[in-house]
Amino acid sequence: MIINRRQFLLLTAGLVAGCQSVNNGGGTATKPERTLSAGPASNYAADGVYSSFRDQGFFVVRRDGKLFALSAICTHRNCKLNAKPDRSFYCKCHGSTFAPDGHVTQGPARRDLPLFATTTDASGQLLVKLPEL
Repeated sequence: MIINRRQFLLLTAGLVAGCQSVNNGGGTATKPERTLSAGPASNYAADGVYSSFRDQGFFVVRRDGKLFALSAICTHRNCKLNAKPDRSFYCKCHGSTFAPDGHVTQGPARRDLPLFATTTDASGQLLVKLPEL
């Protein structure tokens, strides 16, 4: 069987599209998550950075009445960050710094810190959705 160039290109494009839809299951891939309780949301009533979950990979931050969770892992080389008194974050491995909202203020890191989704359940517990390890 001999096919011309146009038929070959159409066949190739169809095969590539078919392989891509099989790889993502026909939709967008979602990363597995785990939910961790950070205790009562009332524990975080004052503005500030709470580092008690640093070893689990995140900081709880309250700023301007909003409660959120930021990654405690540097986006440069995956070192654990330290919270500074001015509510910024510092990586002792290579010197990257991040603003209180997670934006890079000094490299070598180029990517901002990931923000993790938080919710408060019916019993007042702060729940943080983290990527699966």
